[in-house]
Amino acid sequence: MAIPPVLLILSVLLFFLLRYITQKKRPPPATKHLPPGSMGWPYIGETFQLYSNNPNNFFAEKQRKYGAVFKTHILGCPCVMVSSPEAARFVLVTKANLFKPTFPASKERMLGPQAIFFQGGDYHARLRRLVLRAFMPEAIRRKIAGVEEIAVRVLSSCDGRFINTFQEMKTYALNVALLSIFGKEEQSCIEELKQCYYILEKGYNSMPMNLPGTLFHKAMKARKQLGFLVAKIISSRRDSEAKTDQFDAGDLLASFMESKEALSDDQIADNIIGVIFAARDTTASVLTWILKYLAENPSILQAVTEEQEEIRRSKGKIEGDEEGGLNWADTKRMPVTCRVIQETMRVASILSFTFREAVEDVEYEGYLIPKGWKVLPLFRNIHHSPENFPDPAKFDPSRFEKSPKPNTYMPFGNGTHACPGNELAKLEILVFLHHLTTKYKWSISGSKSGIQFGPFALPLDGLPIKIDSLAEKN
Repeated sequence: MAIPPVLLILSVLLFFLLRYITQKKRPPPATKHLPPGSMGWPYIGETFQLYSNNPNNFFAEKQRKYGAVFKTHILGCPCVMVSSPEAARFVLVTKANLFKPTFPASKERMLGPQAIFFQGGDYHARLRRLVLRAFMPEAIRRKIAGVEEIAVRVLSSCDGRFINTFQEMKTYALNVALLSIFGKEEQSCIEELKQCYYILEKGYNSMPMNLPGTLFHKAMKARKQLGFLVAKIISSRRDSEAKTDQFDAGDLLASFMESKEALSDDQIADNIIGVIFAARDTTASVLTWILKYLAENPSILQAVTEEQEEIRRSKGKIEGDEEGGLNWADTKRMPVTCRVIQETMRVASILSFTFREAVEDVEYEGYLIPKGWKVLPLFRNIHHSPENFPDPAKFDPSRFEKSPKPNTYMPFGNGTHACPGNELAKLEILVFLHHLTTKYKWSISGSKSGIQFGPFALPLDGLPIKIDSLAEKN
């Protein structure tokens, strides 16, 4: 049952009030050196201004009024927002040791406190090394056949139907993520694991009230069950490895279990659930926007289709309608498609910003960033600056025929906390677009305009489309 808006607002106000009462008070820092900006209402700040409309309008208006560095107060926290390439690099790369990643405590509880997102120092470096080992090109190239099988299956299931693009792309991205994590051998618990994850994700943005019947309570129960299921899969993998005396480091679970750097079962569970969280909605969002932009730009769709048809013809046919599968070399023959992906990630800017927290008082360009304040590099503002990308609202993949200016394009973040799964994401998008453009047509149904936020920016209603096989016209 949907929660009435008035009740939701009252719940948010109550949450902020309780946090204010219980929070240890700290004298506010001197304001004379703080960046310009406004802090809104006491404690609540400007949270409602941010989330009652398009958040990107909020950021853009603040930047126009105060410049590239400004202060505000959202989600119960004083913040400094930065919207220049130089400032973003300062926070994420040059002085990254002065800013730690930060997330709401409720999200940490759901994903697991030992997940890579919440870490720094040696433990983070160790986790990142293990994730990269499973997601670098030399590892994921062995997964192409499996990814392709998933793409073909998803498209076949959509044939002749009206679909919610985002929901179908979430299914695709989740299946690819599970393949990359567990391989094809650990299927006994996968369906139950999916069902638990569906319950968990519904609670990601809920109020952190662990009371029976609430989304948060249901999510925490599902998270506990997910831990049991991952432990069961780990035990099964250990039994298999003991019998064969072999260790295949081709998937993420194998990388986490490798004897020289093995993690505890709890650490593995936290990071596996974290990887699913990171891989699912973001990739699905990018694919949803790509389908929208291609449908709205026929000449660009034609260029992508011609490129993919050429690859398809080069594969030849083996028996009847069957074709040779894609390989790693094929994915390197898709420059037009790659530029479409790049431009989609710039225009849509799925990751509009990221959170950091100052671990000590920091000075930047004469401004004070006090210890404990949140710092938000605004990627979307950087991607939509005319100084960085002329005519920024225009969808123009050709702009990526030459490299962007340094630090102006950060769809996967930047620095040591940049997304380690970006190569896998690009691969699964390329494979999907190959089969979509060469075998199907699609048209947008309903409104073609409008954006919704939940929390990522999406076309309205998840982009309803009708998809049909081209074979029907032959």
